[in-house]
Amino acid sequence: MTEYLLLFRNAGAENGYVSTSQDMAEDMPKWQSWIGNIAMQGKLVHTAPIRYDGTIVNNNEVKFGPHKEADSVLVSGFLICKSDNIEEVQEWSKTCPILKYPMSSVEIRPIIPFPTN
Repeated sequence: MTEYLLLFRNAGAENGYVSTSQDMAEDMPKWQSWIGNIAMQGKLVHTAPIRYDGTIVNNNEVKFGPHKEADSVLVSGFLICKSDNIEEVQEWSKTCPILKYPMSSVEIRPIIPFPTN
């Protein structure tokens, strides 16, 4: 079974994510159900939201704040799951609650295991 990293991207406001407290309250049951479906199949490895603050280290330079694309899109969370095929993961991703927001996306990346010997 292959492990996959799902990166949740969303447009960010000046100093936080676009989600309002009302959106967050409405979205939480949807996230719990969506993640719970993957977990009930025994295919959830790990998931977590990501705090807005971040640090970027680049060429001996340290910048404070998250990396934002030119259109303010940034990574807001991740999920690691496992599946026998990427098509199953794509189907899960199509129903991800993040997709209700404009400029949001789910990026799916297969994880390459390190050799164990």
